Amino acid sequence: MHVPMSSPDIAEAEINAVTEVLGTQWLSMGPRLAMFEEAFARYVGAKHAVGVNSGTSGLHLAMRAAGIERGAEVITSSFSFIASANCVLYEGGTPVFVDIDPLTGNVAPAAVEAAITERTRALIVIHVFGQPADMDPLFRIVRQHNLWLIEDACEAVGAEYKGRRAGTMSHAAVFAFYPNKQMTTGEGGMIVTDNAAWADLFCSLRNQGRDVFDGWLNHTRLGYNYRLDEMSAALGLVQLQRIDELLAKRTQVASWYNERIDAIPGVEKPYIAETTTRMSWFVYVIRCVGGINRNRLMTFLAGQEVPSRPYFTPIHLQPFYRDQFGWKPGDLPNTEKAGDTFLALPFSSVMTEPQVDYVCQQLAAGVCQQLDEAIVRYWAINTPRYVEGRANVAVPERQTYATQ
Repeated sequence: MHVPMSSPDIAEAEINAVTEVLGTQWLSMGPRLAMFEEAFARYVGAKHAVGVNSGTSGLHLAMRAAGIERGAEVITSSFSFIASANCVLYEGGTPVFVDIDPLTGNVAPAAVEAAITERTRALIVIHVFGQPADMDPLFRIVRQHNLWLIEDACEAVGAEYKGRRAGTMSHAAVFAFYPNKQMTTGEGGMIVTDNAAWADLFCSLRNQGRDVFDGWLNHTRLGYNYRLDEMSAALGLVQLQRIDELLAKRTQVASWYNERIDAIPGVEKPYIAETTTRMSWFVYVIRCVGGINRNRLMTFLAGQEVPSRPYFTPIHLQPFYRDQFGWKPGDLPNTEKAGDTFLALPFSSVMTEPQVDYVCQQLAAGVCQQLDEAIVRYWAINTPRYVEGRANVAVPERQTYATQ
């Protein structure tokens, strides 16, 4: 059975919306972008939304608005996509990694507070896999120390923490719309904020530093080409209109997985915190436990044509960060254990129940292969103790867990 790692959920309405744009004179910086921004701000519950060409671009502009510069430190998690740390480096700052909660994978508030120094200027909080971080204690920490708080909500559109929607619990938040996300624009992102001055700054920075009152080819500040085009905005607007449907379909796929994962030894389903009042399923990530080797399991699944991915390889152990900052194994134990044991399975809103069945059947076979080998090793080690030197003792024939 063919099971892709992820797939966008594109219907006829999206195709028609993009085709309609191609028949107009506006392919960039036109009315669809404004409509998409207004609709997204309403959905999240923010006063302003600014479209950009990626979540990475949005995080970069948030660092610029927060005044991050050389010598400034920004606390964040190493258990994330690398953009949430790279954006700090773009402005000359230093990302300071802290450890995570071992259950959720989100940053641990106590670790954040312990890492604050006189050079700390901001905290980037990642809502990992679509589950909001524990925001109340984090907000108390940033308020006490007068820090900027940025939500990396690139994986969490529609997620809720104690009834509050992701993107509304910080000075600014960034969402991303890559094809494997809950909703997509192909490439694209969105910054939301209640700060009007920041929103104006984001609009200028994404368009080569031009301000609204600048004349043609006049530029007030150093800016970038981070614009979101009209075709992408049109696609995003229709996807946003379908967002509750898209999230519900992903929740159903996650439910199918949960039912089956519960019956497989050696792996655990994702942990959902009590504070998460709405999970926005970005990926479906299991945890390998009881001595199951995650990398061997990935190799087995690949042999059955089931793709899987390690989520995440910790940023602090990436070659560049080790060479540049001297990070090493052992610095962040919870993060590194998650990096060694977490495994993302195929997941999307268009995935079918038979596909989930097939993935879980192969997953069970791969797990049981390792458990079976462990039993063989146990017999090899312990049989001599029981037979006390007697020769030719027959070892009972065993069935594997997979055949059972």
